[in-house]
Amino acid sequence: MSFERIEYRDGDTPLTGLLVRPAGIPRAAVAVFPTFMNTTPGVEAKARALAAAGYTALIADFYGPETPHDFDSANAAMMRLRADPVAMRQRLAATLDILRDLEPGLPMAAIGFCLGGMAVLELAREGQDLALVASFHGLLQTPLPARQPIKPRILVCHGDVDFLVPRSHVMGFWEEMDAVGADWHFHSYASVDHGFTNPLTPAGAPNPAYNASADRQSWAALLELLDEVLG
Repeated sequence: MSFERIEYRDGDTPLTGLLVRPAGIPRAAVAVFPTFMNTTPGVEAKARALAAAGYTALIADFYGPETPHDFDSANAAMMRLRADPVAMRQRLAATLDILRDLEPGLPMAAIGFCLGGMAVLELAREGQDLALVASFHGLLQTPLPARQPIKPRILVCHGDVDFLVPRSHVMGFWEEMDAVGADWHFHSYASVDHGFTNPLTPAGAPNPAYNASADRQSWAALLELLDEVLG
């Protein structure tokens, strides 16, 4: 399955998404928010897997022209993006807007990995009209906690020894979601670290945190919950 480049904007910032469609009529449209490195072969493989399962998938662009090409530049770009939480949510919403234009009338979901996992939870907190959001090894804390009911179903797939997400963050997230009556599923995988869905590091070497079982189980959980939500 090949990708189509989709040009869109967040205000004055030009962005480029990668769109892949299923062979038949799509069941839903899914925004795929990548890691802090922006799109990677691992994220592209997940988008293709969604298309193979019957969904239109659009990989978001976090950064536009400043897309990074190494760890340090990616980390700097991520810090700039996260420095203004309101502007970051606007950047994320631009992807949903273009996807709605591309697939009008379809139910929509959003999934994300690492920074993208945090991103989809921010969209849920903001009140975006989505059927489902799913976070894979995403950050759970936010400077803008939910203050209103959350519309989408929530799936969080988390490595229990994720060095970026201590258990205090997990408990804080549960309490935040309960306070607004969110419908959430939280899957935690014992002895699994951050980045467990990606077999390669950003440099292309084998990723020591990759866990084939957690990757397989978390992806199955996503597909099953999509089936349940969409009917």
